[in-house]
Amino acid sequence: MKVKTVSLNRKAYHDYLTGTEVKSIRAGRVNIRDGYARPEEGELWLYNTHIARYEGGNRYNHEPTRPRKLLLHRRQINDLSAKVMQKGFTIVPLKLYFKNGNAKVELGLARGKKLYDKRQSIARRESEREMERTMKFAKGLKYR
Repeated sequence: MKVKTVSLNRKAYHDYLTGTEVKSIRAGRVNIRDGYARPEEGELWLYNTHIARYEGGNRYNHEPTRPRKLLLHRRQINDLSAKVMQKGFTIVPLKLYFKNGNAKVELGLARGKKLYDKRQSIARRESEREMERTMKFAKGLKYR
């Protein structure tokens, strides 16, 4: 029996994860550090996530940093879009995992730090490190 294809959604092959991307994710060759999500025309898109090319792939291998469409319920997209419109909010990927064979991305709503906030965080971290070094050194001394 011959099957006649009436219509083919070619855009679906560009918008969703391809087989080589899924294989690279399973191999752990993905970087979501610089990634962010942005709502566009009622859809949520993931940008700047680097999924390395699959080594066993052929000429149809994927583009490592291409935008990827995220599947969410309409209400979730609307809620996130409204929050992103507020000043300083960004949607960032927190975790990428597999559940029941499907790749899932856990998203978080983040507010960017100001320069002085970053300086305070760095100063606090350095002072904590210095205290730990001092305590470690004090424990190493033996009293006679």
